[in-house]
Amino acid sequence: MKFDICVPILGFENVKEVTLEKIDDAFMRMQSTTEEHISFTLINPFVLREYDFEISDATQALLEVDEKSNILILNIIIIQTPVEDSVVNFIGPMVFNTDNKRAAQIVLSESTKYGVAEKISLYLKK
Repeated sequence: MKFDICVPILGFENVKEVTLEKIDDAFMRMQSTTEEHISFTLINPFVLREYDFEISDATQALLEVDEKSNILILNIIIIQTPVEDSVVNFIGPMVFNTDNKRAAQIVLSESTKYGVAEKISLYLKK
């Protein structure tokens, strides 16, 4: 699926369109359509933890979402070896409106209970 980025990805403001490809039930790959070397591995945060936040009215307007919209929430993960050392960015979720193919990165307040680089090992069942 192709998505138009309507709120830039921090550090990658030149990325305007991405494709989203399912890897498995937890992971997806987000790839820039114009720059082949820019891609991100994303994870469904709900497989790891309880996760909630508010989407600002301005971002809702840009994404054209309402209470009936189908949205997908994913977080960027940096895969490491071993996998337990991988880190998830919970403070900058990606929000995808699957109805109109618009996407945005939201940056949550620093006062949030989420971190920018939380080890996945904190959430893996032992």
